[in-house]
Amino acid sequence: MKKLIIAAGTGFLGQVLLNHFKDKFEEIVILTRGKSQTIDGIKYVNWNAKTFSGWEKELEHATVLINLAGKSVDCRYTKKNKKEILWSRIDSTKILNKAVLNCQNPPKHWLNSSTATIYRFSLDKQMDEVDGEIGNDFSINVALSWEKAFFKTETPKTMKTALRTSIVLGKNGGAFIPLKTLAKIGFGGKQGKGNQFVSWIHEEDFANTIDFIIQKEISGIVNVVSPEPIRNVDFMEKLRKAVGFPFGIPLSKFLLEIGSFFIRTETELVLKSRNVVPKRLLENGFRFKFRDIDEAFENLLR
Repeated sequence: MKKLIIAAGTGFLGQVLLNHFKDKFEEIVILTRGKSQTIDGIKYVNWNAKTFSGWEKELEHATVLINLAGKSVDCRYTKKNKKEILWSRIDSTKILNKAVLNCQNPPKHWLNSSTATIYRFSLDKQMDEVDGEIGNDFSINVALSWEKAFFKTETPKTMKTALRTSIVLGKNGGAFIPLKTLAKIGFGGKQGKGNQFVSWIHEEDFANTIDFIIQKEISGIVNVVSPEPIRNVDFMEKLRKAVGFPFGIPLSKFLLEIGSFFIRTETELVLKSRNVVPKRLLENGFRFKFRDIDEAFENLLR
């Protein structure tokens, strides 16, 4: 493959993809809020994710465009942060739509971030791309607006795929690091009632699914999750075992509310039951390297 563009590619997921694709493309360009420079053959180009400033020219002749832009949801849901969470996703998606349409030779395939949080809280039904039920709260409405901004502009020469991604477990970033720390210091018990499902995916499988979607030219909506959602109480028990800590103090919703206030985040990130499965990936023949959470933890702690 010739040219890969990763918008907002300097964060955790961007680096996971960069490590995976660095030898598979002739040219890789990262759109970043940082300065324009070239490091180890990777071209970094400044953009503000809102307006054209020259970066849009990089999209010409691109094979693949991956957009990861959006303010982290790991923050307090103040009025200001809610606005930034929403518009950072909408603005970047809209300006990329304009850039793609302006290209003489636009990217062949555009993969845009979305989230598995788009589905309702579920303790019973597994949510797939066909029968999954959409809920109604702030995070869900952000996801709906995000996907609407992505799909409503038709790009005849560019295939589009929305990536409804779950929690990505990785060695160098994401949710795994704070969860591992909690387990190591004795707070690795269930969180809230513990019956809520955790939809997760190992970082290697995350990168492999993106590669697979590109190779198979899968368009539309894809759930980027492992096939085995696991209840929070079991997830934390297995994590305690993996880090070698004999017990875990459970954290009630009340304690989580207090803790989340002090570390400036929201309890929704651990209390919502995300019971999501990758129907389309499995139907297309994707094989997960880490279906089992024990194997995933063992690899991540190596």
